[in-house]
Amino acid sequence: MAKIDFGGTIEEVVTSKEFPLKKAQKILKNETVAVLGYGVQGPGQAMNMRDNGIRVIVGQRKGGATWKKAVKDGFKPGETLFPLEEAARRGTIIMYMLSDAGQKTVWPSIKPHLTAGKALYFSHGFSITYKNLTKIVPPPDIDVILVAPKGSGRTVRSNFLDGSGINSSYAVFQDYTGRALERTLALGIAIGSGYLFPTTFEKEVYSDLTGERGVLMGCLAGVMEAQYNVLRRHGHSPSEAFNETVEELTQSLIRLVAENGMDWMYANCSTTAQRGALDWKNKFRDAVAPVFDRLYERVISGKETRIVLKANSAPDYREKLQKELDGMRNMEMWRAGAAVRSLRPERRKKARS
Repeated sequence: MAKIDFGGTIEEVVTSKEFPLKKAQKILKNETVAVLGYGVQGPGQAMNMRDNGIRVIVGQRKGGATWKKAVKDGFKPGETLFPLEEAARRGTIIMYMLSDAGQKTVWPSIKPHLTAGKALYFSHGFSITYKNLTKIVPPPDIDVILVAPKGSGRTVRSNFLDGSGINSSYAVFQDYTGRALERTLALGIAIGSGYLFPTTFEKEVYSDLTGERGVLMGCLAGVMEAQYNVLRRHGHSPSEAFNETVEELTQSLIRLVAENGMDWMYANCSTTAQRGALDWKNKFRDAVAPVFDRLYERVISGKETRIVLKANSAPDYREKLQKELDGMRNMEMWRAGAAVRSLRPERRKKARS
């Protein structure tokens, strides 16, 4: 493991230098990795492992849209694509990649196939951490492990294809075979992780649920809406309000942050922007800090989990979700965004070709 200084705190991380792909292939050479669920994380992890020479099969409900997607991605029914229970029976490592609510629903039919020596793999600590709500309690004679990519399933695949990889956390909850850690790290490298950092199932889910509801999605969308609405109320056009709220962030500034950090982005902006941002940064931090405190408390108490399981298990869940997403898409801000994106040079090039 490599020791890296993360802002004054030394952490041990694993990269492909310490754990090369050849080592991962050797560890996994006698394993059959069954990816149960081909929705969000399943496709990227399954295809990356397959491209890295790992024996992969997919388990999915037969005949649906995701079954058809797996076929389109090259998984063959009866050879590398099976119904969920059959894939679980055939696999020696079971990647449980269904939605959190789906994992709870399907668990009684999957558990009998978790025979001695197998490994149960998660990319989220949800089902194990909140086992009092999910009722997912693994048998004692298997390994229970986690590799959680810090990004969407699409990014897991796209970063793999462009050679950059995506950072992932890893954890071992239960080590029956004595090989749980090496299995975990091998799988982390095989799915294309840029580097792997240790966590626990609890810490992974607490940070993940907070991040999704906070900066990564909930807070980001809410703050964008607030600024856009202020600009529109004061007479700015939709184009101006959107560009100053979203387009400049996503197409310019966040890329500077990704390259070298927030301080470097500040240093490469105008002196007027620097002064204003430095003066207002702490005001925003202090304003939202109580919201984040309440959010974290709700995550660790299980309140957010109860909401997720209840909502996502409802028979009309997808219809209600689509209605909410349609509402977002039809907001003036995001309709303006669609118009702005259509005017980007690369879109115009595609339209002409």
